[in-house]
Amino acid sequence: MPVRYASKLDSLPHYEGGMDIERARRTYEASDVIKLASNESPWGPHPAVLEAIQRAAVGANRYPDQYASLLRRRLADRYEIEPGSIAVANGSCEILLAAALALCEPGAEIVYAWPSFSMYPQLAPLSGAREVRVPLNDRYEHDLDAMATEVTAATQLVLVCNPNNPTGTALPVTSIAAFLDRVPDHVMVILDEAYVEMQVLDDPDATVDLLPAHPNLVLLRTFSKVYGLAGLRCGYALGPARFRAAVDAVRQPFDVNALAQAAGAEALLHGDDMISRVERTIAERIGVEEELHELGLTTADSQTNFSWIDLGGRDEDEIVAGLGKQGVIVRAGTPLGGPGHIRVSYGTEAENRRFLAALAGLL
Repeated sequence: MPVRYASKLDSLPHYEGGMDIERARRTYEASDVIKLASNESPWGPHPAVLEAIQRAAVGANRYPDQYASLLRRRLADRYEIEPGSIAVANGSCEILLAAALALCEPGAEIVYAWPSFSMYPQLAPLSGAREVRVPLNDRYEHDLDAMATEVTAATQLVLVCNPNNPTGTALPVTSIAAFLDRVPDHVMVILDEAYVEMQVLDDPDATVDLLPAHPNLVLLRTFSKVYGLAGLRCGYALGPARFRAAVDAVRQPFDVNALAQAAGAEALLHGDDMISRVERTIAERIGVEEELHELGLTTADSQTNFSWIDLGGRDEDEIVAGLGKQGVIVRAGTPLGGPGHIRVSYGTEAENRRFLAALAGLL
């Protein structure tokens, strides 16, 4: 009899990241490739962060701090909360997976909008819970009223991606607060804020003020985007100390490597660099979306570092492949839950000009 693998693997969707540059070169036989497919920052880390990484690398023969003590202290200072209320992980994805394992069992329910972050569909199969998907509204936004209606006695976890990936849309903190008032105390709400620094609806820290009044709220954030550290995988959660203890209990020890801890701790000391990165991103966002509209294309109202583009009935695969052959890598909408769309991250000004010129040629 052959080895039997867990039946949950049959229902577990595969997460496929954006095509990397080397694979794109082979696939499209393009020598000069730009990657606008993974919502990364086109600008590298602050020089002091690179120096911190180099210093940490000298001690690579030692295990990292299991508790990420320095990083959590810096985050505690940054948000004026207790270090015990902060979970740090190998990217915010790990906290999502750990939350599902720590909170959900067979019979439980997980509610989330769709299309949204493509990690969410993995949580129910892994935990044995039942997923409840709620369609976005016609503005590509979370329909919080519809989501609140789907919450039942069995609901353990509600996920709200704000700003939303892949559509880029965001809801104001007043809407989030009103939604939290409707959610029962037994339901944990994870507000996934990977792009929160790039939205201009509210102060990025406005949701932190919601934590004291809502012990069932967790804010999920990352160093991958506005700090330019996607390659080191470091995310964190702000919320109840019990939540931190629960997700830590189901994760492996030493999950955040020493280089990532050092980089994150140093990056927090350079808020001016983060603000500059956000300002440049917003400037590119305005320019790209204006030109997309001039091309006759419709986009969602982005509050992130990418555009969600309605192709107006054009063949999605042909557009993606056509751009690829010109060395421009974007994400197809179908795997992200939005057939007939593409998602395009903002690069440098030169990269964005190249994308727009390539797309105009195809149209």
